[in-house]
Amino acid sequence: MTTGTPPTSEIFTAAVALTPAEPEHFDLAFTAVTQPCPWPKAYGGDLVAQAAAAAMRSVTDGKTLHSMHSYFLRPADIGASVRYEVEVLRDGRGYSTRQVRGYQNGKTLYVCLANFAAGEPGQTFEAELPELAEDLPAPEELPSSAAYLAELGGGSMTEESKAYWSGGRGFDMRHVPGPVYLTVEGKQVPQQAVWLKPFDPLRPVEGLTDAQRDLAALAYVCDYTILEPVLRVLDLPWAKPGLVTASLDHAMWFHRPEPVGDWLLYLQEAGAADAGRGLGTGRFFTRDHRHLATVVQEGMIRPT
Repeated sequence: MTTGTPPTSEIFTAAVALTPAEPEHFDLAFTAVTQPCPWPKAYGGDLVAQAAAAAMRSVTDGKTLHSMHSYFLRPADIGASVRYEVEVLRDGRGYSTRQVRGYQNGKTLYVCLANFAAGEPGQTFEAELPELAEDLPAPEELPSSAAYLAELGGGSMTEESKAYWSGGRGFDMRHVPGPVYLTVEGKQVPQQAVWLKPFDPLRPVEGLTDAQRDLAALAYVCDYTILEPVLRVLDLPWAKPGLVTASLDHAMWFHRPEPVGDWLLYLQEAGAADAGRGLGTGRFFTRDHRHLATVVQEGMIRPT
């Protein structure tokens, strides 16, 4: 993000802009480009959202993506093309299944299974908001990442990482308790809440309906903060010198559709931390408490 340039959600829509390609291994293929970030490797959410978009573009009978299960095998180069090959495993009347593999530099770096459902009449249940969400400040009452970081510095934070956290991720994110960028603000507890919404309205994405684009947006943004409850409880801010993290595997379930435009509440909790790995869980809710999606991810966490 260039200084003085208003933040925009375009980084997400650029990430999920796929180019059809001739398949080399399976049934369909697309290429996509990982987006800029100030780390040694590309953002994992690029891969999840790009694979989701590729899988959705392979299903043409109206079924909706309802789950993804992913493994991150190798780091992806930043600003480089990733080739996604889609294997059509099954197309049934009620459900369809796809395998997606991401390739870069001649090697497999990502693999996932994605399942799609036609939908049918059934009973509805939505879990109540947990205790963490009671009396939660509204997003308008909380500082943006840019406002929080404006006068701060230290640790391993560079001007590039500061700009990225402030406005380079496509979404405005506001933490409760405070962020874990430079220090773990607030209590050292295994849970947090993040209010988030796109910096500006999401643009159309060729090959995807708006509803499919919005599912991809949840898959994209979920990875930014899903390990933060683990970092919070271990007292490991992102800018701690020597800290190295990486996504290992990821699962996501999409329960009901909703436009991604207004503020969403992303409630997160640490499930475990041991042997250099941490498990984070998260749930997306609308402002009126509709439960949209659930995420579980395990990541590598190396403090030094």
